[in-house]
Amino acid sequence: MDVLYFAWVRERVGAPRERVETAAKDVAALIAELRARSDGHEAAFADTAALRVAIDQELAEFDAPLAGAREVAFFPPMTGG
Repeated sequence: MDVLYFAWVRERVGAPRERVETAAKDVAALIAELRARSDGHEAAFADTAALRVAIDQELAEFDAPLAGAREVAFFPPMTGG
């Protein structure tokens, strides 16, 4: 699956996206796998309360299943006006 990173998440990981082969059943398990990839990944996912996630461009929760997902995106909460 493709994993996309936005804003400061991208800056900490050091890339806007990466292709990931995973056996993770849900977003939380994927995050655990990603954190082990590098110090940048660890920093990006250190505080999941400061993150939002979308699966195939639909907002999701961290316990959402990944079965059949093609894309997972991580980004900080958005503010608007």
